[in-house]
This record gives sequence, structure tokens and C-alpha cells, in this order.
Amino acid sequence: MRTIILLFGGVIGVLPARLAAQQERPIIEIPAERLEDKIRGGMLGQVLGNLNGLAHEFKYIDEPGSVEHYTPGLPDGAQTDDDTDIEWVYLREIARSRESLLPPERIVALWKRHINRRIWASNRYARDLMDLGLEPPWTGNVGTNPFAEFNISGQFVCESFGLMAPAMPQTAAKIGLNYTHVTIDGEPAQTTQLFTTMIATAFVEDDLDRILDAGLAAVDPQCRVAAIVCEVRRLCRANPNNWRATRAQIKQTWQTHGGGLRDRNGYELNTASTIAALIYGRMDFVETLRLAFNFGWDADNNAATAGAIVGVIQGRRWMSDQGWNIADRYRNTTRDDMPLDETLTGLENTLIECARIVIERQGGELISKRSSQGRGQGEGGLKSYRIPTESPANIEPLSKPETQLARLRGQFLPRLENDLASSGIACARAAYLAVCLGEDERLKKGSPAEWMAAVAELQKHSAIVKQIFTTTAPAGRHLRRNAQRAGLQLTTGE
Repeated sequence: MRTIILLFGGVIGVLPARLAAQQERPIIEIPAERLEDKIRGGMLGQVLGNLNGLAHEFKYIDEPGSVEHYTPGLPDGAQTDDDTDIEWVYLREIARSRESLLPPERIVALWKRHINRRIWASNRYARDLMDLGLEPPWTGNVGTNPFAEFNISGQFVCESFGLMAPAMPQTAAKIGLNYTHVTIDGEPAQTTQLFTTMIATAFVEDDLDRILDAGLAAVDPQCRVAAIVCEVRRLCRANPNNWRATRAQIKQTWQTHGGGLRDRNGYELNTASTIAALIYGRMDFVETLRLAFNFGWDADNNAATAGAIVGVIQGRRWMSDQGWNIADRYRNTTRDDMPLDETLTGLENTLIECARIVIERQGGELISKRSSQGRGQGEGGLKSYRIPTESPANIEPLSKPETQLARLRGQFLPRLENDLASSGIACARAAYLAVCLGEDERLKKGSPAEWMAAVAELQKHSAIVKQIFTTTAPAGRHLRRNAQRAGLQLTTGE
């Protein structure tokens, strides 16, 4: 008879064959106290890496940093920042609605209500596209958002989704992609799968090589992200005690975009830095974050992701025992119509509630047992989570830019002329999509009056017009050329 092995408080048990037969995935059982401590540790690790890393963000580009000593701390408490607060908005809505995969229209409503400032690059562009009536994933398509093909939103808006799917890496990746595709496409979507999988795996594995192997299993083997992880592992083996030599090789290999935004904010350098900091940090939380700062580029992003992984392994209780000065506050300084009195504990509690929702949706459960002495712990006894585990796997293969452009064309081209002849947002959106798809000349010749009216309507959307003419993303040059040809102008004051 088939059985499933369970781990409970360090004791091996077995699931009855009858129950095991109902399950398609192996079941593990983890004490609730332990699992929730790991979730809390992952969240605090993310927050510490983010906020302690802000002082080092974009400071070390051509040369590494020289941080010699680092003590984690938040003496004034934490505050919102885009490395954590976009996820905060999602987490509260997931906990409220009990739906882990919020639909596109609900995501847009959340952004319009809460996420309007202190956002940049791909996030800013996606938000402005929402005002044209576009929804995810089209707000993160390479054809509409010029930052989408290289931006690191695939990394810094993904960690919480790994934390809410412990031991379920495919589920973690699926949830993560639902939210990171708001702003990214292509290779950055592979980083979402890489890091959500590594975080989900860290709940049941503390060997970094195995965690990295799981991450590699979650990405398309033909993608550049896979090559980056493999090359960084090779460099670290070649320079086991010399992180600076590895950093120099990372710079030489991937800082190749003429000093532009991609040489600070691109997925290549920042994925490489995160992996290298983890390897050289050897699962020492403080050392991992110190090295993430010193590797540089978008240092706070890299430290947040690395901190989430090591934070899961170490746990919140271990962090509390270190004596670090961390005030229990999470001040809202960025997100409209969100609580002003949030705490780190409250943020962790929300994440734990989201994890319970995901576990239940995947067929798991929170159960209570009597202790071996016959006395329960509280009214419900000893609590544990029964989780149907998953092997890591690539759930979304790499999408090439030409494929995504074809999808964009297939979605919107059939209705482009009808929308162009309408009014308001619909015709403004049609004009923008025509510019993106290179259909502007055809429509201008075929329907000159409607085209002029649509361009005039698009011109009223000053935020997206300004984005078109001022974006520093390489793909913006093509968009800007088409916009000028179409008759759009950057007017004074935009």
C-alpha cells in the first residue's frame, strides 16, 4: 500500500494509504508555529534588505561598495517602499477577498485607488497605461510598455508570493506571475519564477545548492536568466574567497548598455548580484545582506530578495534573539487610502492569512492535534499545516518579443478601427495602440478625420504622452519615432 511520509516536529510519520490515495502530490506536515515563524522571518528579511539597502541603492555601479560592518536594524520602524508596498496592497486584498489570483480588472482598481506615486520605470508606465483603459497583462506587454523586457519588477514584486506558497513552488510562480505581468514580460517573467521558487523551496530545504537547483528547474532552460545563474555559480566556484573578482566579471559580462538605465535597473546585473550574495553569504543573514549592498546596482532590491530567502531559513524567532533594534511599525508614506497605523507584525499576520488561503486552495489544511501527553495546546491542541508539495517546474516558458507583439496585435488589431471611431478613452487607447503596432500611417490615410480626433484625445493624456517622449528605455526610441510621425507632441508643462 502506498504511503506518504510526513515531517512533524522532527518526527517522521505516515499518512494512511487511503488518504494518500486521494492525493496527487506528496503531503508534508509542518507545525504551525514553525511554518509561521518562517513566513515572518522571510517577510522581515525582505523588509530589512529593502530598507537597510536604500542607502546603497545605485551607489556602486562601476566599482563595488566597501561596507565593512553591518547590523540589521529599524530603530524607527519600517516604512513603505516600492520593494514591499505594492505587495502590501495585493496581500490585504487577497486576505479580504480570499482569492489568491485577483483578476485584471480588480488589479487595475487597486492600482487606481492605492498605487499612484513613488513608482518608477515600468511600474509608472503601467499605471499610466491603466488610465488609457489597458489591463494586465497588456500593461506589461513588450509592445505597450518599453521597460517590460528588462525591468526588475519581476523580482522586487514577487517575494511575498513565494512566502505565501510554502513548499509549493509551481503555485508560488503562478501567483507571482499573475502580479508581476502587470509590468513585465519576457526574461523578467523568468526571474519571477526563479525567485518565488527559491523562496517556496527554502521552507523545506536549507542547502543553497538545492535551492538554486530548484530555481533553475523553474525557468526556461533556454532563457538568459538560466545562463546567468549557471555562470554566477561557476564564477563563485572559481573565486571561492574573492567576491570582488566575481563582481568584476559580472560587470564585464552584463553591464553592457552604455551606462543607461539597464546598467542599473536591468534583470541581468541584479539577478547575478542576488545569486552571488547568497552564495558568498553562505546562509549567514547579516553577511548575505552586507554583500548584496556591496555588489551594488539596485542593491536594496537584491538585498530584499536574498533577505527573504535566508529569512525563511533562519526564522523570525532567531532574528528576534539577535537583539537587533527593530521597532514594530510599518509607516505608510506612499500608498493612497491604505492604513496609516500598520505594524510589521500586522504585515506578517496578513501574509500568514494569505498563506492559509493558498494552502487550503491547493488541498491542504490547518489541523489540530492532541499533544503526546494528552493535553492540548490551547483549545485546539497542537496545530500543524498539512501541505501538498510540488516539484519545481517551469510553468511559463520564455516568450520572445515577437511572440508577445503578435499576441498584442491579435488582441487589439481587429477592433482598432471601431475604437478609433469612438470617443474618449477608447479612441485615445486606439491611437496609442496604433502607434505601438506601427499602424498609425495606415489609419491616418484610411480615416484621416477619425485619426486626428483620436490623436487629439490621446494628447489630453499628458502622463502617457510625457512617458512616450521622455522614457529612457531603449525600446522607447521606436515608440517616440512612431508617435512623432503620428502627430503627437510633447507640449510645455508635460
